[in-house]
Amino acid sequence: MNKMLQPLAPYFLALLRVVTGLLYLEHGTQKILHFPISEMHPPMFSIFWVAGILELVGGVLIIVGLYTRISAFVLSGAMAVAYFMVHAPQSFFPVLNGGDAAILFCFVFLYLVFAGPGAFSLDGKIKR
Repeated sequence: MNKMLQPLAPYFLALLRVVTGLLYLEHGTQKILHFPISEMHPPMFSIFWVAGILELVGGVLIIVGLYTRISAFVLSGAMAVAYFMVHAPQSFFPVLNGGDAAILFCFVFLYLVFAGPGAFSLDGKIKR
């Protein structure tokens, strides 16, 4: 089974990267571009605005696989900070404090730091 699945690993890593980047980008478009429409309208240069910029730019970089390891490292740290600043003070339990997504993003990005972008990335094209 391992021999059959192993050659597909770079493609599924790329799928994980792209889907994660798209979901992350959506948080940035909500904060900065107000799409989809929400109550979140952070003032310019506030910590939430900076987070939105990181989500926009970082999401695009992760989707296309450009500077993947560096971007993922920064975004993983941003998600850890977000969790401990915004979610953890509300409750110890992520299911109660709404921090599930922040934890998952943090660890998926941390995985990408070590695994790299996978297939279909601009990092891969530049490397060649």
